[in-house]
Amino acid sequence: MSEREWQALTKSEEAFMVNSYEIDILAGVWGDLDDADQSRPVAELAGILLNLIDRGWIEVRRVAPWTSPSGEQGFQPGEPVPRDQLLAVLEDAANWEYPDGDWIGAVTLVETEEGKKITRRSPEEMAE
Repeated sequence: MSEREWQALTKSEEAFMVNSYEIDILAGVWGDLDDADQSRPVAELAGILLNLIDRGWIEVRRVAPWTSPSGEQGFQPGEPVPRDQLLAVLEDAANWEYPDGDWIGAVTLVETEEGKKITRRSPEEMAE
């Protein structure tokens, strides 16, 4: 299943899936987009990403602070951005830029369990 679904993705969709697999911030997608996709308006890219979100493959979250068991400070994906707020968040060009300094609150992409079925080969595919 995953190989067939992966092959059906457009280059833009593939870039978003890679970033969700890596739990990267939204700005990181620019490095995975091909030249043609990089010239697309943010609103158009937001529509492509929303399609993947609505399929249940990706969640959009904000980077939140995290403290390790040993007391070290770090970051983690916070709660998902509510669906009714997603379009406004994704059409805001500032969310597509790397933050200056503090990453808390930056938009990050997170792969869902359903998304993992697309980015990883199933045991049946691995046996082939």
